[in-house]
Amino acid sequence: MKEQNPSMGMNRTGVQMSPLDSMEMTKDVPPSMMPSTPGDESALAEMRGRYIAEADAIGSVPLPGTMKGALTTGVQMLTGKEPQILIDKLGERLAFERTGTRLYDALIVKFTTLEDNTTSMTLADLQQIRADEARHFAILVEAIKSIGGDPTSQTPCADVAGVESMGLMQVVSDPRTTMAQALHAVLVAEMTDNVGWDMLIALAEDHGQSTMVTDFSLALTEEQTHLQRVQRWMEEATLGRAISDGVQVDDMADANPSQQLH
Repeated sequence: MKEQNPSMGMNRTGVQMSPLDSMEMTKDVPPSMMPSTPGDESALAEMRGRYIAEADAIGSVPLPGTMKGALTTGVQMLTGKEPQILIDKLGERLAFERTGTRLYDALIVKFTTLEDNTTSMTLADLQQIRADEARHFAILVEAIKSIGGDPTSQTPCADVAGVESMGLMQVVSDPRTTMAQALHAVLVAEMTDNVGWDMLIALAEDHGQSTMVTDFSLALTEEQTHLQRVQRWMEEATLGRAISDGVQVDDMADANPSQQLH
């Protein structure tokens, strides 16, 4: 069984591990702690500025591929709306829900392999959230289709969301990470997910998409529950004991020996 808590070891990344060498490295640094060599980051900032000024956008929102999509887009534009923003954000959430499903797939593997019992999390809990994420993905597919869009196309924001979530997926799928570390990454995803759904609901309302507002509001409610549960599990995994309504399960068992966990 992998040790779930960090252990003391031969970590040599800090300068205190070699005081003589660190003294040698810093002996010529002036009292002001300024760099001992001339120069600053202005050249790097200038180069980045040129790249930003010359760069193209990250892709584009696809043109409607169906008559329904063309009509919907045309009507929205005639009323002063910007349908491309809604389509872009629908694509973003679609990409993120796809990753969310895969995150829970990876978390389920880690949970069943480590057989960690320091949290109140169960396999059924994870499978339920995973099913919710997959269902939210399907809701978004239908929402995009309902306005004549193509859910298989990658919009600019979908591209960005995919890059953003790569690090989270790497953390959860890394065989070295503990359950607490994996849950921290999932918590970041859930916090982002909640904000994303909230913004998408506002956009759908602005574009008069009442069905989307209803479906997305239900999804947001479920995501809020996910966030609360993951936050609790991460705290439990970090503390090494299950918590229930702010009371440690160990304390509850002590207060009522007949309900002790085995």
